[in-house]
Amino acid sequence: MEIKGKIVQILPLQGGQTKAGGEWKKQEYILETEGQYPKKVCFNLWGDRIEQYPVAEGEEVTVSFDLDSREFNGRWYTEVRAWKIEKGTPVQQAAYQANPVPPVSTPEPAPFGGEMSANDDLPF
Repeated sequence: MEIKGKIVQILPLQGGQTKAGGEWKKQEYILETEGQYPKKVCFNLWGDRIEQYPVAEGEEVTVSFDLDSREFNGRWYTEVRAWKIEKGTPVQQAAYQANPVPPVSTPEPAPFGGEMSANDDLPF
């Protein structure tokens, strides 16, 4: 599944050790969707994906995620686990992929005075 929006908050990094002695870390983000009635969604990244997909507050992103629910003591808990984050809107992403480095062009200086050329069709 995918959701698009702007990162409005980055929550503190969480981490610890498993019972087996391995380390874990989790980063949660708040994304706000666009539209007449914007929604806020909390999603998270686990482990190495945190460094793989760095994002900052205010960035427009498209988040690919899975929903994960589990039961604990008769209550159900649901997480939005991201597995890929693309920066920018789909239009910005397509433009960047088509031309990653915009060309730098310098305009020619306009002639000052002189005769009108055949290409000059302005009435004044």
